Amino acid sequence: MAGSSFFALFDDIATMLDDVSIMTKVAVKKTAGVLGDDLALNAQQVSGVPVNREIPVVWAVAKGSFINKLILVPAALLISAFASWLITPLLMVGGAYLCYEGFEKVAHKFLHRDDDKHAERAQALQDPAVDMVAFEKTKIKGAVRTDFILSGEIIAITLGAVAGAPFSQQAIVLSGIALLMTVGVYGLVAGIVKLDDLGLYLTTKASSVARGIGRGIVGAAPYLMKTLSIVGTAAMFMVGGSILTHGIPPVHHAIESITASMGGADSMGAVVQFVVPTLLNALFGIVAGGLVLGVVMLVKKMLGR
Repeated sequence: MAGSSFFALFDDIATMLDDVSIMTKVAVKKTAGVLGDDLALNAQQVSGVPVNREIPVVWAVAKGSFINKLILVPAALLISAFASWLITPLLMVGGAYLCYEGFEKVAHKFLHRDDDKHAERAQALQDPAVDMVAFEKTKIKGAVRTDFILSGEIIAITLGAVAGAPFSQQAIVLSGIALLMTVGVYGLVAGIVKLDDLGLYLTTKASSVARGIGRGIVGAAPYLMKTLSIVGTAAMFMVGGSILTHGIPPVHHAIESITASMGGADSMGAVVQFVVPTLLNALFGIVAGGLVLGVVMLVKKMLGR
């Protein structure tokens, strides 16, 4: 009797862990777009500090990110337990914000505001009158604020993925995703910002192969940052647009109908089934982002800002 109870308990634990594993994979897939933007954005945030302060700044922002998660995960669980009806509206707001932020980044590129930002950063680094400690603290605070917004998106999307699960499984998945994303993002950020240092180190080696690899890393590092930024922006439109279209049934059904009419049973049909809805969701996200940005600019103009 005791043996059968033990095996039943073991089977329940195994089933729960299997469910948690499946939900975690789904959550990771759904939050991948936000993760890509989080990675690119944070790598850019810390790229303007002196070389010897890059890792301390990354560590400071990572600690702020952990604190953000300690606030967001319990808040998400409370919403799930007492106000589950808020999950879909929060997801829609989050999706709209992702599209807005992506469209704003594209608009900034065309308006050359990034060049002004880089010039301001370079001037601060070269001006001896600038308090670099205060400059660094300002950058850390800005990065932590950005992380709070993106972490909120990750937690909200994850909560939507596990909304129907028992409370204990929700807590495990949310905590696991929060820890995984924080460690993964800031571990990669630390590696990216020190990539050029690794390349320079390799160029001093006696081996011609090592020197060649080092020169390749130094040359590729700026392009990696640009690629991360582009991929992150595209992912924001795809993820944000997908959230919005799933929350608007007529649009979601229209995308399904278009995809079904274009797909087939062969391998090319499978590609179409993946590519077409992704592109349509991204297109919807671009349009939504432009509309939200227009409203925000109108409100700012009305307020005289």
